[in-house]
Amino acid sequence: SVVELGTEICDSIACARDHVVALRTKLGELAASSGLKIASMGTHPFSHWRDQLITEGERYQEILKDMQSLARANLIFGLHVHVGIPNRETAIHVMNQARYFMPHIYALSVNSPFWVGQNTGLKGYRLKVFERFPRTGIPDSFESLSEYEDYCKLLVKTACIDNAKKIWWDIRLHPFFDTLEVRVCDAQSRVDDTLAIAALIQAVIAKLHKLLHQNITFRIYRRRLLDENRWRAARYGIGGKLIDFGKEAEVDERSLLRELLEFVSTEVKELGSEKEMAHIERIIREGTGADRQLAAWEGTEDMKAVVDHIVGETYEGLILP
Repeated sequence: SVVELGTEICDSIACARDHVVALRTKLGELAASSGLKIASMGTHPFSHWRDQLITEGERYQEILKDMQSLARANLIFGLHVHVGIPNRETAIHVMNQARYFMPHIYALSVNSPFWVGQNTGLKGYRLKVFERFPRTGIPDSFESLSEYEDYCKLLVKTACIDNAKKIWWDIRLHPFFDTLEVRVCDAQSRVDDTLAIAALIQAVIAKLHKLLHQNITFRIYRRRLLDENRWRAARYGIGGKLIDFGKEAEVDERSLLRELLEFVSTEVKELGSEKEMAHIERIIREGTGADRQLAAWEGTEDMKAVVDHIVGETYEGLILP
């Protein structure tokens, strides 16, 4: 079974932590009452999508009717983070800038090395599954909010979509909330990893928002260039190299992440998320969720042992009787 959890609107990363812990704790209690346990990751190591039932909700049935086998096989789990920006014109320009950082953030979050019982050889296989859907991946840049809205209106007018919620980019301007929604990350097993990545996303958006108001912007790179880094992030996680397009050179992803932490250091202090951001250093040192899953597999070659490992991490930090 798949359960989607969502926090309330949070005014700080500490508030978000309280919500995540409370939600996971409650879900763990409900699962225990049925003799079950919960596990959070980007893909299940061995469960097959053919064996799963699809929710009877109208929206999910519409997607199934439209996407057919693509929807049936979409047994993946993501971490979505919303950051509020009341001015939607500003939000579009921040989104244009933030596109560049999606592969860097995804590399930190990879937690899906296995698919239907196979070691895929990728650290993040979830995005490869989701790419089968239309309107996914890193978006193109938009010159203005009106250009983006014209794009959405055209898709609705031509019956491609009924509303912009069916635009599933790695980062998108949410159609109903005044937020930028970062959707690229795999679901995390540990609470601390979840909050660290959320804090990094918040800090990056805050930094770009501040720079935009200072009339400082980054060069806008084409999607096909950013996709090169997106592929590298999925394949190697933080163990590989991404391209620094300004230098036209490969750079170790761990070095790039440390540069990113320095880039947002002022905003981290302003947002009060130093504790969460310090945990990113632990991920850089010890490895991502995918690295830890693979270590569990290499020690046993037993997929059930991998799931036991994921379950153990999922319960870290929860308050259970």
